[in-house]
Amino acid sequence: MAVKTIEEKTHQRQDYLWTLNFGPQHPATHTTLRIVLKLDGERVVDAVPDIGYLHSGFEKIGEHLDYNQYVTVTDRMNYISPMSNNVGWHHAVETLMGVEPTPRCKYVRVIVSELARISDHLLSTGAIGLDVGAFTFFLYAFYQRELIYDIFESLCGARFTNSYTRVGGASHDITDITIEKIRAFAKGLPGTIQDMERLLNKNRIFIDRTQGVGLLSKAEAIASSSSGPIARASGVTRDLRKDEPYLAYQDFDFKVICSHAGDCYARYHVRMEEMKESLKIVEQAVENLPSGPIDIGQEARAAMPEKMDVYQTIEGTITQFELVMQNRGLEVPSEASYAATEAPNGELGFYIVGDGSNVAYRARCRPPSFIHFALFPQLIRGHTLSDVVAVLGSLNIIAAELDR
Repeated sequence: MAVKTIEEKTHQRQDYLWTLNFGPQHPATHTTLRIVLKLDGERVVDAVPDIGYLHSGFEKIGEHLDYNQYVTVTDRMNYISPMSNNVGWHHAVETLMGVEPTPRCKYVRVIVSELARISDHLLSTGAIGLDVGAFTFFLYAFYQRELIYDIFESLCGARFTNSYTRVGGASHDITDITIEKIRAFAKGLPGTIQDMERLLNKNRIFIDRTQGVGLLSKAEAIASSSSGPIARASGVTRDLRKDEPYLAYQDFDFKVICSHAGDCYARYHVRMEEMKESLKIVEQAVENLPSGPIDIGQEARAAMPEKMDVYQTIEGTITQFELVMQNRGLEVPSEASYAATEAPNGELGFYIVGDGSNVAYRARCRPPSFIHFALFPQLIRGHTLSDVVAVLGSLNIIAAELDR
């Protein structure tokens, strides 16, 4: 009997591999992601991630809507924490224009950004718990998310797609009612986080499903341009709030949470600890909120005037008319700029090219999920089919951020 060569054995082995479409209908893919798996029995040999079916042309739309209109599109990029996208977009626009928001505006944006981070992490940790069977944990997380929605509704009238920020300001100033809601939320969240940790931190099933699964080393995280909790769970101590401070983050005392294990459990742990640090920032910002206007004022002819000013003063009426009806007022240089914020899932950057008009000549986005989804094949190879949901959940891929 002839001895088979290595190539023949490999070819014969390939004949036994199964091709499995994981998604887009599978619940753990959130109905939009698709992964083509190659399986040797229950073992994953390879995985090909597909960016899915949410192709809305977000970047191209940025070249047709003006700098204030486009905030409605950023809501839909990361629909789990839209407030952070609102802040990220207008931070990039103001960097291009050379506009400095007021101290009150900076603090309010920090507050909504950190509440959005908590909301995103609650969903991320809740979803990974649900995906591996911890349904009660999921309910604890989503109850607190509803309270954050109540805060956002009180702030701007919208729970989900907020469209809150504007060039040089925001659609609404924060009120005493909203501040009291935030204080009440800040008192209740630590107890819920403690309950959630009791449920999972030492749960033998959860530990077995997440520890040592989906390993990402520090070198691999750096080489793949990972950021946010995924990079910090692998020992990369980078956080734009500390390393490249923006808004008013230099005013607040908080820690950058890191781990070194680089597995699914470490990514879960980092997010749980980051929620505690975000709550510290929110409490500091609320208790030290500067007085004064939230918008830069009509003199700059960039921020939208208050409605009462539009109705009662000629200056407000003219500013409103020029900004809305004549597309004038915004002085945008014919230059290019890139600005990034520390979004809940990592570095969210916008590259904008201005041409002097109130619409971007080019608008490009660097969303964290698009970078992190590319990591999936190397993280899942060698693991079993049941590990797919754990690894995917730990990456917290938001389908709309994959839009290209």
